[in-house]
Amino acid sequence: MGTTRLATVQKRELSGLTRRTLLGGAASAAGLLTMPGGALGRVLAPSDRVNIAVIGAGGMGASNMAKLTSQNIVALADPDLAHVAKSFVGGQGAPIVERLPLKQAYDRAAKHADYRRMFDAHKDIDAVVIATPDHHHAVAARMAMERGLHVYVQKPLTYTVREGRVLLDLARRNRKLVTQMGNQGHSGDDGRRAVELVRGGVIGRVREVQVWTNRPVWPQGIARPVAQAKPASLDWDVWLGPAAVDWGYHPDYAHFNWRGWLPFGVGALGDMGAHLIDFPLWALEPGLPTRIETRHSPWGGDTNPWDGKGPDELTSYPLASVTHFAFGNAKNGPLKMTWYDGGLMPPTPPDLPIGARMDPGGGVLYIGDRGMLMHETYGEKPVLIGEGTQERAAAIPLSLPRIQGGREGHEMNWIRAIRGEEAICSPFEVAVPLTETMLLGMVALRAEQPIDYDGAAGRVTNSTDANRFLDREYRKGWEL
Repeated sequence: MGTTRLATVQKRELSGLTRRTLLGGAASAAGLLTMPGGALGRVLAPSDRVNIAVIGAGGMGASNMAKLTSQNIVALADPDLAHVAKSFVGGQGAPIVERLPLKQAYDRAAKHADYRRMFDAHKDIDAVVIATPDHHHAVAARMAMERGLHVYVQKPLTYTVREGRVLLDLARRNRKLVTQMGNQGHSGDDGRRAVELVRGGVIGRVREVQVWTNRPVWPQGIARPVAQAKPASLDWDVWLGPAAVDWGYHPDYAHFNWRGWLPFGVGALGDMGAHLIDFPLWALEPGLPTRIETRHSPWGGDTNPWDGKGPDELTSYPLASVTHFAFGNAKNGPLKMTWYDGGLMPPTPPDLPIGARMDPGGGVLYIGDRGMLMHETYGEKPVLIGEGTQERAAAIPLSLPRIQGGREGHEMNWIRAIRGEEAICSPFEVAVPLTETMLLGMVALRAEQPIDYDGAAGRVTNSTDANRFLDREYRKGWEL
């Protein structure tokens, strides 16, 4: 092992190991879920190809599906097929050679604009990849799960806290469903090694964690633009889906730029928290936060940000924020975690090894009473800081199973789990508490005050009004 970096670890064949999961706040339910028509899905053998549909087939959906071309892609749903076609060409219009198998699979698949119609039309689907904007995630996932279909849902798993608890309840009531969130770092070797080292006590007892990201890298902190004519290829009504707003089309919303707009995404924390906050929650098992406070730059469209009233209409999220999470019921005693976005970062830790640096793109710093550990986004490139940490690390064995293919194998881990070959990596039992923690930061942001949270009850206890941000309104026909 190198003196400063632990990016390369010894790989061994590990079997028969179980991984602890985070304790969720949602109550578990017993019994089997009743599916429409009694469908529970077919039992698949390791030699079987899984029949997959994808909702949100361009962009990130194409990236996910490019790793699943060994399976049978039977259908896709996307409100803009012309945008999907752009997933197969590069900047100069030349075909992306690596994407040709996916293009061929898409060419053969049935195509729909509206996933509700896709579900009605196909009875041969085993599993669904959902890679839509955030506001569609839970609605699409619930529809799939109620039909007995396995689901892979991009992060953040849901748009609201209540949606996560609904999906977790569905998963618990039908243990045959294989669920996965698209936080691919959870499958990476480096991130797993970081968890082993923290759990193994290499840096001692951890009382504080700092997390940061350079996001947003999309329009945010700005007022809502004037609507424009939509592209002829885009079904804007379907794209809006559950969003209960009367906003016309603008390219600052679709297709990539939706994350910064309140009706469609959950900002930088919702985007990158799943890749960063994942590891401290996994390693330290603190449960859900008990107190959350967010400080931020002005909301988009706020013409007088210093009057303390906020904008007349919430449109885009603030350009930068700092969120403080307190975990009063953490397994090893109280824990504080601070989130920075918009390019803000915590101070550089003392005694940082020569050659190491805090990656401005994003990272996590664990502060223990015997040293520190720092890693980049997705758990990559862990670095130990402090006297004696390297020697203690060398004595910590591998204890978590390694996922075939690491980060790049996250999608196929889901397929192998569906076929009974491998344990699932990031099921909803893990993904929902992680997502809920992230979303509580957004609740505190919108509440404009510190919130005290009862995770068992799933409610804010010091502000009745703030509880409305745990849920949302749905457009007719798109209810959860």
